[in-house]
Amino acid sequence: MVAKVEPLVSMGQITKATCPMNLSLAVAPEFDDLTVGGLINNYGISGGPHIYGLFSDTVVAMEVVLADGQVVRATQDNEDSDLFYGMPWSQGTIGLLVSAEIKLIPIKEYMRLTYTPVRGTLKEIAEAYADSFVSRDGDPAKIPDFVQGMVYSSSEGVMMTGVYASEEEAKKKGNKINRVGCWFKPWFYQYAETFLKRGEFVEYIPTREYYHRHTRSPYWEGKLIIPFGDQLWFRSPRVKLSGTTNHDNHVIQDVLVPLHKVSDALEFAHRELEVYPVWLCPHRLYKLPVKTMVHPEPGFEQHRRKAQMFTDVGFYYAPASASVLRGEEFNGAEAVCRLEQWLIRNHGYQAQYAVSELSEDFWRMFDPSHYEHCRRKYGAVGTFMSAHYKSKKGRKSEEEVLEAEAAILEAADADAE
Repeated sequence: MVAKVEPLVSMGQITKATCPMNLSLAVAPEFDDLTVGGLINNYGISGGPHIYGLFSDTVVAMEVVLADGQVVRATQDNEDSDLFYGMPWSQGTIGLLVSAEIKLIPIKEYMRLTYTPVRGTLKEIAEAYADSFVSRDGDPAKIPDFVQGMVYSSSEGVMMTGVYASEEEAKKKGNKINRVGCWFKPWFYQYAETFLKRGEFVEYIPTREYYHRHTRSPYWEGKLIIPFGDQLWFRSPRVKLSGTTNHDNHVIQDVLVPLHKVSDALEFAHRELEVYPVWLCPHRLYKLPVKTMVHPEPGFEQHRRKAQMFTDVGFYYAPASASVLRGEEFNGAEAVCRLEQWLIRNHGYQAQYAVSELSEDFWRMFDPSHYEHCRRKYGAVGTFMSAHYKSKKGRKSEEEVLEAEAAILEAADADAE
């Protein structure tokens, strides 16, 4: 029940191989093109991490090439366990990942998906989202296999919960099967929005098509890239992100916040950005043997839990608050700065594939202790750019990077003396 893959293997390739065997990665992120290396070195999530944790939490072992060319196999309990825990979120700045062994789980042919419309304040929408997957009586049988929420405005949202179902169950008389991956189907987020009017509904979606339901439209970014891409006459099976966005007029941010802070995050984002739809996806954040870059809130373990529930809150569109779509100005850098400061105050994290404005505050958001230990122990300092500077997306000159790395080396030498 383990898949061994190279880092450039994509989610689409993996699900194509495993789903016919009724197997899947425990955490199977939505886009076809997301790769194993990116999901381990950065941040990986899908609709199932409320059970299994983040993508990196499902990894059994990693093979890593160090700065000196040595190859090591790191696991959670061997002599290189510190490297095993240091690689996630490091953005490849400790060593070069060359293979990973990842847990598989048994699945079924279909996902039985329930759409539940919600209306009310943002706080009430956040409460309905939590209620969709948190079993109040502690019964694990009531916890769905997949969860996601889409908030379409400050007063409306649709919560979706999925449970694996057999082909026999899906094809019973009266059940609806929806092949969401077909080219002529509406983009998934548009289809889900229809249940605000239609009411609660249950249908069956082939599991692999459900996994990649957002691939054709990159969530809702497709509408900005190709405005007519959702029309029947436009038969391209998918729309791909260009890899670059206009930071001044556009927001692509995934932020991780404790579950009890979701309503606050939605209210803050409504005031500052007013970007809709908003994606909600829960995940466990485990307390690990070492304090990694991302960790639960201090004191959460008093509740006798091994993990704290967090939520990915995703913003991907042009902000309505600044009327960007009408051609008015919007200072994206300032808005992201305010969002980042809010995250620091509320023990939240920013996915580092997003545009970041963090400077010295980077290590206020992320804990540097174990990361820097690994950088020094495995010889990365002076060879690989640090995660802080790599997150700046090239806005640091080579001289600035070398100066910063030299300062870290000097500090390490001073500590050794």
